[in-house]
Formats: sequence, structure tokens, C-alpha cells
Amino acid sequence: MYNLLIVDDEPLAVRGVKSAVNWDELGISDVFTAYNAEQAKNVFGSHFIDIMLCDIEMPEDSGLDLLSWVREHYPKTETIFLTCHADFSFARQAIQLGSLDYLLKPLPPEDLENVMNKAIGKIRKERELAQYGRSWVQHHPLFIERFWLDIVNLVIPANLSAIQKAMEERKISYPIEMSVLPVLIHVQRWHKSLTLRDEKILEYGLKKAAAETLQNLQLDVQMLSLDRNELLAVLMIPNDYSLNINEIKNNLRTYVSSCYPYFYCDLACYVGDRVLMERLPEMVRQLLTMQKNNVAYYNEVFLRGEQPRISTPAAMPDMKLWLVMLVKGAYEQVILEVQQFMNKTVQHSEIDVSFMHQFHHDFMQIVYFVLREKGIQAHKLFQDSRSIELSAGAGRSVVDMLNWIHHIVMKTMDYIQDVEQSHSVADKVRTFITKHFDQDLSREQIANQFYLHPDYLDRLLKKEIGVSMKEYMLQERLRISQELLSKTDMPVTEVATYVGMNNLSYFTKVFRKYIGLNPSDFRKRG
Repeated sequence: MYNLLIVDDEPLAVRGVKSAVNWDELGISDVFTAYNAEQAKNVFGSHFIDIMLCDIEMPEDSGLDLLSWVREHYPKTETIFLTCHADFSFARQAIQLGSLDYLLKPLPPEDLENVMNKAIGKIRKERELAQYGRSWVQHHPLFIERFWLDIVNLVIPANLSAIQKAMEERKISYPIEMSVLPVLIHVQRWHKSLTLRDEKILEYGLKKAAAETLQNLQLDVQMLSLDRNELLAVLMIPNDYSLNINEIKNNLRTYVSSCYPYFYCDLACYVGDRVLMERLPEMVRQLLTMQKNNVAYYNEVFLRGEQPRISTPAAMPDMKLWLVMLVKGAYEQVILEVQQFMNKTVQHSEIDVSFMHQFHHDFMQIVYFVLREKGIQAHKLFQDSRSIELSAGAGRSVVDMLNWIHHIVMKTMDYIQDVEQSHSVADKVRTFITKHFDQDLSREQIANQFYLHPDYLDRLLKKEIGVSMKEYMLQERLRISQELLSKTDMPVTEVATYVGMNNLSYFTKVFRKYIGLNPSDFRKRG
């Protein structure tokens, strides 16, 4: 809503203007009045005035004099002049002083409405521009970051004309011929258990530290967050700047060495080539490929195009010996053997993500074979969130692979030892059935609770207690049914439902078969 001030030395004229239109419909919330310039100035002193509707010809100070004062003290107020004389000199002076329009008395209401709408439209537009300007100043760093992210992610097409157009539209100014140098910073692992919020806080610290380190090169640096645990520094390089790649590498080594004690992480930096802005997306993709294939080294700085330290491709191990050792129960020895193999391979061969992927699957295969031989359903045993998380990250690095192997081997060992103490498993199964006797559980559902194959679990139970899972479930239902019939007055139908046998005729038939009496006779005898 807007405020209006009507200034005229004729009270009748003021009342006439006030009643000429519906001010609320125009968006005018308050209409103030004054009969000379001095009163008008007092109104300005106590209220914010958006629009002044002012007569030019007034005693003492004229409307033109008042407009000159308003322009100096309240430049955002829009002024519309009223006069009885169509004198061009008045109109010219009013326009020179910044009057929005010039109306002749008497005022047709439609003319007054039109000029008021014109004034309100102008004020609204200027407020929007001012708000945009404040937003731009406040959020300018975010707009700049969004610009570079849009280049990297090809939201802005990878050509100089598209980049230049985007800069013009976003009011961003960079020399179009400027070159850039990207540095990918990848957090390989955190050495503390962190919430997502903790990670974000540490990531912010990593960005600030990287920016300060690289600004020592006297270059502008834009820090970007690409993905979780992935940061990108874009160094903006003037054409006349002599780039010293070794100086950049040394600065980054200092940064990397400080990240473990201050930010509790291992990371690696990947330095790209100096390229024009249009080639930035391609260069970032190359750095991401380098990062993906670095599974052996951390807390180091790598230059794009550097030759691998070792050119001999890594060979997959023969895992037959490890399989035999797992079958024989030498679990800790297997872990040690894998560690020694990985350490030797890193020292003498080139390991990449493809090698890690194959190693992961081959090792999983021998573990699954051992578990199958023991009757254990591996996909059930390893469905917990920790196992899933470690398995998903195993291929990222040698360290992650060894963590996953230690977890999977020890979990396998613990459960196999538990199963091999068959009486322990049998006790657990009996306890589970006793707790869930009222549910319609199949053999498969019961076996799944213990990660075992149903046939294998049946054999264990028969060995320990002489009956299968199904038979033990039936025994429990009949035992509880007898207690309820003997010790309560529950109707037979409710007893049958309580023990999970909703069909009364079937319950009666089974009860008679195993107990020798139907439920009602059993209760009478009791």
C-alpha cells in the first residue's frame, strides 16, 4: 500500500480531489492533506510520502519550490502537478525538476486514476529493482558460485559466446579470454564418526583453508562443492600471469598436510591444466576420472598427465588358498594374507578401480561358497546397514577394501562358530517359535531369522530336539492350548485363534489327533 499527500491552497479543491476516486482500490492506504508548502514539509517530517499531488500556484512558496525541496530531501517521492493554466513554461520547469506528470484542473476522475496508476507502477518497479539490487549485493557470492557450477555441469553450454551471454545476463564480469586452472579436492575418508551436519561444517573449513592457501599465489580463487566429499577450486589466471605449476603443487602439499590434524580426514588433490573457460567442464571430467582410479594413494597432490609411478598392471590373486583357509577356520590368517597381498600389489603394480571391482566380487564369491557349505544364507547375514555400507565403499580404495574384508570375514567367523554350536542355535529357534506361536510362520520365515537354509535348520533341530521346525511349532501350540483349556474359561474358538489356528474344525481335528480328545472333552476331563 502507498501514501498520498494532496497539497493545494484551496480547501475546496483538496476535498474535491480527495473524493474524486476510490483510493483504496488504487492501493492508497492513507491520504494526507496540506494547504501550503510549510504544512506539506511538516507532513513529510512525520510520514513517508510515496506520491505528492500538488498545485503549482500557491502563495509564498509555489508548488515548484516545494518540488525542489522534496527532490533534495525525499527523492523517492513521485510528484504530480495540478494547475488551472496550460502554461508550457510551468510544464517544462516541472519536468526539469522531476515531476512525473502535469494535470489541468478540473480533474476528470479517469485522468486522475490513470496518472496515479502510472505513479504506483513506477514506484513498484523501482522498489523491485532496489530489492533486486540488495539481493544481488547480499547474495553475490552465491550467484558467482552458481555461475561456475553451471559451467562445470554444462548448464551453460561449453562455448565462449554462451558463457559471455550468461555473464551479461547475470551481471558478472570476467575477461572472456581469461584462462582457468581447476583443482579437484577429494576427501577419501574421515577419521571421526561424523553426522552429515558435522561433515558440512568441516567441508566449509576445508574450502576456506584451500582458498587461503591458493590465494597465496596472488590469484582469484572460486571454491565450489561438486558432491559429497568433493570440492573444486577454480583459479582465475590473467593472460600475462606466468604460471608455476610446481609452486601450485607445493602450496597444495602444505594444505594437504594440515588437513589430517585440523579436519580429521585423508584427502588428495588433482591439478588440471590451464585452459579457457569453455574447456573447464572437460578438464574437470578428467580430474574426476583420475580421482576415481586412485585407489592406492592418499594425502598427496597429483598433476594431470603425470605418468603412473608403476606401469605394470596389477594381477588378480589366486583365491583358492584363501578359500581353503576359510573352510578350515583360519579367518584371521586370511585377513593377514589379504593385507600382505594388497600392500605388495600397491608397491609393485598399478591398481585402478576396475581391479578393485573384480577383487571385491571374487572375494565375495569365496565367502558365499563357505557360507553355503555351512547352510547359511549370505544375503541375509550381510543385509545389515553396516555390511551394506562397507560393501558399497569397498572399491573406493585399498584401505576401504581392507576394512570391508575384515568386517565380512569376522562376521562370517562369528556366525559360523555360533551355528556350529548347534545346541545354541536350536535354543534360539525354540525361543523364537515360543514367542511367535500365534503367527502363521513358514519354515522359510523362521529360517530367515537365523540366516540359515530351512532344510539345514530342520536337520539341526532334529539332531538336538528330535523334531523339525513345523513339528515343534505344532507342539508349542498344543501345549499352550491345553493350558488355556485347563486353566481358563476361554471359549474353544478363542483358544484356537489365540494359538494361531483360526479354523476351528482344523484345530479340533489336530487336537484330537495328538491329544486323543477333542478340546471340549479335554476341558471336561480337566
